[in-house]
Amino acid sequence: MTSLPGARFGLSPAAIRAVDSPRERRQALAPAPQEEGIIYRVSMLILSKTAGVLKPSKRKVYGFLRSFNFHPGTLFLHKIVLGIETSCDDTAAAVVDETGNVLGEAIHSQTEVHLKTGGIIPPVAQQLHRENIQRIVQEALSASSISPSDLSAVATTIKPGLALSLGVGLSFSLQLVGQLKKPFIPIHHMEAHALTIRLTNKVEFPFLVLLISGGHCLLALVQGVSDFLLLGKSLDIAPGDMLDKVARRLSLIKHPECSTMSGGKAIEHLAKQGNRFHFDITPPLQRAKNCDFSFTGLQHLINKIIIQKEKEEAADIAAAVQHTTACHIVKRTHRAILFCKQKDLLPQNNAVLVASGGVASNFYIRRALEILTNATQCTLLCPPPRLCTDNGIMIAWNGIERLRAGMGILHDIEDIRYEPKCPLGVDISKEVEEAAIKVPRLKMNL
Repeated sequence: MTSLPGARFGLSPAAIRAVDSPRERRQALAPAPQEEGIIYRVSMLILSKTAGVLKPSKRKVYGFLRSFNFHPGTLFLHKIVLGIETSCDDTAAAVVDETGNVLGEAIHSQTEVHLKTGGIIPPVAQQLHRENIQRIVQEALSASSISPSDLSAVATTIKPGLALSLGVGLSFSLQLVGQLKKPFIPIHHMEAHALTIRLTNKVEFPFLVLLISGGHCLLALVQGVSDFLLLGKSLDIAPGDMLDKVARRLSLIKHPECSTMSGGKAIEHLAKQGNRFHFDITPPLQRAKNCDFSFTGLQHLINKIIIQKEKEEAADIAAAVQHTTACHIVKRTHRAILFCKQKDLLPQNNAVLVASGGVASNFYIRRALEILTNATQCTLLCPPPRLCTDNGIMIAWNGIERLRAGMGILHDIEDIRYEPKCPLGVDISKEVEEAAIKVPRLKMNL
């Protein structure tokens, strides 16, 4: 989405369109002495067009400027951030402004390559990032019509993720900010996923976030931009990783309709044709009174079923593993909601649960979470599916959030390093377990 000329000065699209000829716009935005700055001249032209006055008085122009919270003679500083994401297997970049406008974005997906190799091979991912990062960043900037010199900062994922992939994004970004003399904002990948919802919805702190993806699985209370209480996390692998491995064991890439889908998408697609009750599978950690997750045992159990059934009931297996995964996620999230309400960490009514990350784009799991939020008087919010998977928009928006809060903005980048493994927030999972909250049974009528 390209911004109108003058939008970076804080004028609304309607106001800018009032200057309706390209020649008038060029005149209005042309360099001028300080006394008649760019904004002043734009305002004069808009007033003359809308009021039918040939030359409005300075009093009228300054009154018009004050209606936009301008101070005459001072240029309106509009925050614009370039976000760069290379934490795993997608090279992504985006330019976002402080009002949440996505000015430009670009992404290069490695899915097709990794489907052929049967999974993500870090050196392959690294090489693909190296080959594409400069082009992707340039495409995002070109689409935004923003000059790099107009950027407020560059934000880049530096933790957690694949070391080789993170290194490419960080190296490129440090070189870029060095050339542009711009601040650098290091981004925690999970923080970016959690805050994405504030780009698309008006969500106030605190809220509960469930982050479920191919590499991560956690529940956290979001109290501020960089203020998280970790309630629970996966003790082994992430749900997306488990679903990908099941898809490979089922050889779903050989199914014509699934050949171009990621493992998780292929499972979701095939499950629509299956009977989830064909196999009786108990969700993991049924007796553990905490908010932690586990998916390795479920994966091993499904592998045994696949061997026994010789893949002839792939749709039923896909439906069963998806349903069991949804039930496991819902029960742990249910306990998190009850714990937060018991401790007055969330409002008793109209509390918000945000589900984000790649697996949150699974509509079956979303419907299961809706059953939970309806039963607990909460509101479920999910970013659009394209913003659930890794993208540059969420990184740029996290940069905007940090600029607003004045947090983590670096002018000295000498000692910055990437971190493949990094916790999120303060871990209070032991307190959750000690509370020993019994979760009532929900009817999962899906």
